[in-house]
Amino acid sequence: MRYSQLRAFHFVALKGGFSRAAAAMHVTQPGVSEQVRKLEQDYDVLLFNRERKVIALTEAGEQLFLLTKQFFEIEQHIDEYFSEARAEMDGRIRIIADSARHVTQILAAFRKRYPKVDVLLQSGNSEDVVDRLRSYDAEIGVLGALSAGADIETLDLGKTEIIAFAAKGVVPIGTTHMRLEDLAHFPLVFREVGSKTRENIEREAQRQGVVLTPVIEAEGREAMREVVASGAGIGFVSQAELGDDPRLIPIALEGVDLHMSETIAFLGQRKDLRIIRAFTGVAQDFLNGDGIAQDLS
Repeated sequence: MRYSQLRAFHFVALKGGFSRAAAAMHVTQPGVSEQVRKLEQDYDVLLFNRERKVIALTEAGEQLFLLTKQFFEIEQHIDEYFSEARAEMDGRIRIIADSARHVTQILAAFRKRYPKVDVLLQSGNSEDVVDRLRSYDAEIGVLGALSAGADIETLDLGKTEIIAFAAKGVVPIGTTHMRLEDLAHFPLVFREVGSKTRENIEREAQRQGVVLTPVIEAEGREAMREVVASGAGIGFVSQAELGDDPRLIPIALEGVDLHMSETIAFLGQRKDLRIIRAFTGVAQDFLNGDGIAQDLS
């Protein structure tokens, strides 16, 4: 196995094609193709399915791609070790969050301290966050209560109460509190399976013997918010995530003690990556100052 073969494979998998990989590596496309062909031939394994100029990773290719992500990240880490003293950090950090509201102020502080670092912010539920961290497709995750295993390390952002919310006119005027058994008589809008908020509501409803059946399941928090704002039903969200939307009214839940913890998460074996240390350092400075926990309460 040669370094050049692994590098060629990695860039083809990363860029999604031989031509794009060649452009990124500043080499010729036939050269990249030959390196990948030799790697497959030497180990008698098919790494890419090639059909009508469209390529896709095989199962073996997917497994190798995860390893090369780690391999080339270690190479980057070594480079950073030798150049730690350079004047200003640049590059990119990928963040996947179940709600960006919990890190907007931290992001602002991070961008102010590291203006040359590009930030890619994507959304996903808690399962998505953990999967993306473990597959090396994100450096930082932001999610609720975590029981994902010892490989994930976290930084606590505080907790906030889970509430119901609805568009004006869906519930009687003046409604500020409801029990779960009352909610069972209204159309409900749930997040997709995998949402921690949904899991908490369903677990408490089962404990109370209340049947809560959603009439609509919405993929993602923003989609759920817009469905509820249209008047289609009552949704559930942590109080900090509701924000200030004049279309919506908050409804406290009586007879329950449901909260959502919010944490910054990252893969433990990547904690010494410079970009992760930079972000968690900014987050820790922020928490030691004004504190996001106050904003969540």
